Amino acid sequence: MSLVTTDWVLNNLNSLKIIDASWHMPAQKRNPAKEYLNAHIPNSIFFDLDENSEKDTDLPHMLPKQDAWGEIMSSLGINNNDDILIYDNSDLKSSCRCWFSLLYFGHDEKKIHILNGGLKKWIFENKPTTKDKTEIIESNYVASEKENLVVSLDQIKKNILNKKFNIVDARSHERFEGKVPEPRKGLRSGHIKNSFCLPFNQCINQKTGEFKSLEELRKLFEQYENVKNKIDIVFTCGSGVTASVLAYAYKMVNNDYIPKIYDGSWSEYGKYPA
Repeated sequence: MSLVTTDWVLNNLNSLKIIDASWHMPAQKRNPAKEYLNAHIPNSIFFDLDENSEKDTDLPHMLPKQDAWGEIMSSLGINNNDDILIYDNSDLKSSCRCWFSLLYFGHDEKKIHILNGGLKKWIFENKPTTKDKTEIIESNYVASEKENLVVSLDQIKKNILNKKFNIVDARSHERFEGKVPEPRKGLRSGHIKNSFCLPFNQCINQKTGEFKSLEELRKLFEQYENVKNKIDIVFTCGSGVTASVLAYAYKMVNNDYIPKIYDGSWSEYGKYPA
């Protein structure tokens, strides 16, 4: 795990491959690519979550195929041995999703860093930004899938009966309890049977946009007996993005945990009758 400060990034700007992974929900009506052009951390490159997800599916933000990920990383000039810094202007959620994607496709965990507080904190501290386009020298990235980090719909369905792992949902309590409609059309409301809810934003200090302290995160997870000191946990959400926040936060407090996400999440499961 490597959650880093703005000062650390400033001191290492020239030794990192820096990714702006900003992404926003459609309802926010924000364009992260345009925001990147207006201001980004020097030497950073923009990673488009929507564009760099699996194309041959009707599910949003699914991990692409192995060869496609290699092509994406190569087009961004990322090498297999690069130290990578990920930041966003999206409450850490898309940084964590990019982290999980890199982890899934075999990048060394010790070489993946997330900027705590993201671009918001960087700008608040008057650290340098630029509009200059970062020169990219195409690389030859070789991806290697760690398929055990992703759980399928079939595994989720079987787990309802055999209860081999615990399922934690990162959506809001209102969505989890079916009190509000899902933002995506064609999905029923509710949650996966036997799962329980821990909204991802409870891991974030809403004033600073940073992760809460390790002590606070530990207390947050330990309030649930099914999570306390467990490693058999699968995180889910609407489309696999905010689940990554919980996976990252839980990895912070339990280093033995191997991050696992139900990538289809409610976008897939919510298509089927209860």
